[in-house]
Amino acid sequence: MNISFKTIAEQTKAGAKWQQLFHASWPAYRSWLNASEFGQHLSLADRESALRKYMPKMWETYEHLCSLVHTHDKELAKSFLTGFCPPAYLGACAQAVIRKEEIQLVRNYDYHPNLLEGTFLLSNWNGQKVIVNSDCLIGALDGMNESGLCVSLTFGGRKQVGLGFGIPFILRYILEFCTTTKEAITELKRIPSHMSYNVTVVDKTGEHKTILLAPDRLPVVTTAAFATNHQTKVSWPENAAFNQTIKRANFIKSLLHSKDISGAQLTTAFLHPPLYNTTFKEGFGTLYTAVYKPESLSVQILWPQKTILRTFDYFVEETIPVYLHQSKRPVLLDEKQNLEDIFAHTDNWQYAVVDSLVRTFASKIPKQQQEELRTKLMPNGHIAWEVVLDYWNQPS
Repeated sequence: MNISFKTIAEQTKAGAKWQQLFHASWPAYRSWLNASEFGQHLSLADRESALRKYMPKMWETYEHLCSLVHTHDKELAKSFLTGFCPPAYLGACAQAVIRKEEIQLVRNYDYHPNLLEGTFLLSNWNGQKVIVNSDCLIGALDGMNESGLCVSLTFGGRKQVGLGFGIPFILRYILEFCTTTKEAITELKRIPSHMSYNVTVVDKTGEHKTILLAPDRLPVVTTAAFATNHQTKVSWPENAAFNQTIKRANFIKSLLHSKDISGAQLTTAFLHPPLYNTTFKEGFGTLYTAVYKPESLSVQILWPQKTILRTFDYFVEETIPVYLHQSKRPVLLDEKQNLEDIFAHTDNWQYAVVDSLVRTFASKIPKQQQEELRTKLMPNGHIAWEVVLDYWNQPS
């Protein structure tokens, strides 16, 4: 399966390049909006009022972007660019923060390839350079600004839809106007999200937070260094089973708890199952892996057999053809990496043993306690055999 990925730099106020991106992508977005009857739910005035209320600093940029739009259905386009109450959409994704050799945020974006905008954009809309994987023409799936603030999203695994902004629009706002994790969390708590998402934030000092957003309850700020596709517990069992959110979360937890894991090895793990997914036609394939490094202000985008590096000072524009296929072996970032080391204490025998044991005990304990059991059986990336024996010797 082939996708095309573009790197675009427009280090000024949005102009001809963004305009070209809009007109190339708008027909697909228009079809999506019309199929969902987007324009019938709220008026343009209502949407613009919400933008002014919750993201006031973005208003001038919004007006400027709208001035670049030339289409017969401009009111629909302007409504869309507010970011308020877009149609519901589901993704997957996984992300983790590690601080070993240096701070890095690693994430996999898992989605249907036909719905990928495929634009890695360097912009300077409000006096701060921002690099993002673009979505919805104005939003961000993940990204970093020149202050060293990095953000990434995962779907939160809940069906509820409410009044709020699409999460890519919120992440763009954070990167445009925040410089630290503390500032980002303040804004994320204040701006309503129309669906449930997990946002992981890290700045150049290494301070990180993961905030759980939802349209029907207050945000929950956690110190978790990773997220997959559920929040405090699984709320949508069918979706959780499909995307294996618990399995992937436990896998990342085991990696981060390992004393021997390096940043490069964590990245390598994201390029292999269970974090790397290949069910592309079902909408659950890894379309790219991104590695943000806030201290060096650099980012790597990776696919099987292909890697690109960009910084704020070095940003080559190109179109990159990517072939997605599960049999391709990923290119390693560092020739000194040892794949056997990373999987010896995680995905292979120890993880498999713990997974098997939890399944064995599953009939004896409620579902909500199974996650706690996994942590007890494998607390630091290695099996706690004394705990295993205690559980094994319990009477039936």
